[in-house]
Amino acid sequence: MSSNENGAPRFPIPRQCPFHLPREYDEMRGTPQAGDVTMWNGQNVKVFTRYEDVKNVLADNRFSGNPAVHGFPSLSPARDAVLQAEPAFIRMDPPEHGRQRRMLTREFMIKRIAALRPHIEKTFVGLLEGLKARGNTAELNEDLFLPFTSTVIADLLDVPHEDHAFFQEKSHDRVLLDVDPSIPKAASAAILGYLEKLVEARMDNADGRDDIISHLIVDQVREGHLTQRELVVMADLLLMAGHETTANQMALGLHSLLTHPDQLEMMRNDPELIKSAIEEMLRFHTIVHYNAFRTAVEDIEYNGELIPKGQGVIALIAAANHDPNVFECPEKFDITRKADHHVAFSYGIHQCLGQPLARAELLTVFSTIFDHLPNLRLAIPAQEIQTKGDHFVLGLQKLPVVWDNE
Repeated sequence: MSSNENGAPRFPIPRQCPFHLPREYDEMRGTPQAGDVTMWNGQNVKVFTRYEDVKNVLADNRFSGNPAVHGFPSLSPARDAVLQAEPAFIRMDPPEHGRQRRMLTREFMIKRIAALRPHIEKTFVGLLEGLKARGNTAELNEDLFLPFTSTVIADLLDVPHEDHAFFQEKSHDRVLLDVDPSIPKAASAAILGYLEKLVEARMDNADGRDDIISHLIVDQVREGHLTQRELVVMADLLLMAGHETTANQMALGLHSLLTHPDQLEMMRNDPELIKSAIEEMLRFHTIVHYNAFRTAVEDIEYNGELIPKGQGVIALIAAANHDPNVFECPEKFDITRKADHHVAFSYGIHQCLGQPLARAELLTVFSTIFDHLPNLRLAIPAQEIQTKGDHFVLGLQKLPVVWDNE
């Protein structure tokens, strides 16, 4: 692992084991003040790793989440290429962040998502049945989880099904970190261009339709609260957040159950454990592992240390979810753990708006898949399964499985 002349490690810090966090996070957590890391461009950034510190930083509006603010941490040239596009509200500060976020609140209320559960379940079972009809082996990333999440979010936006493959490909390219910046930049441009045409075509026939884009056209764009271009950027955010992230969480969660057969057996014997198993998956993996970059917009004294204006900081939600002072034996995957206070969906005003939908999809998957695919197991040795270490969103390169024919 490389470091600068002051000994600060280079960030991102590589994992010694693909399924466990870097040990340097524990070392940083053991000191009273924030840790120091060096980014690819030589920038010094402060890192918070303790659970309470991470929550406090994310709840403090003196730390900006806007990449355009001077001092915002640069993760990689490829990531910068994505952040240079028009910002969605998750990359805005108050008051504009809250104004746009409230436009979507009703779409993701728990009651509304609960009403969608039958459609979500029907979609997943249909994909499972199609999988079984083709044999008894599959690569679940491409064959099941990505088609499932992309279908659900595309249905909510009313995006044509025949274009799902396009979004899967471009979404994949956009979260790559260690590639030429032209690759994620082109992927972003392609998705925005597609959505721009879709929104334009829907502007005149949104009345009476029950999809999110149409609702926003009628309630926000026509009323002058949102521009047509802002709607395009918002739809882009929803498509990305509702597709790539949850699919990767499904793959990692299933992998954890298959490699911890004792936990799987407990869950199969007691379906009441499914919800707590999902919260443990979310905590254990924290798939948006490089999330929560911020910049101090004024001098801030924190834990006896001055964080000067313009200082980049990272609130490491993955490290917070593995804080042993909050989660006993955090490196142990334990579905009986009460883990619903994790920060896998971030914290504060930028907490993930779509988490009720993500939980509904995860609940559908893990309450259904083992009944439809008997004796589901890995098709290759567990040590050959590799994570997507070069992605902004943590996931598995492939998840090949096999099951018994009925």
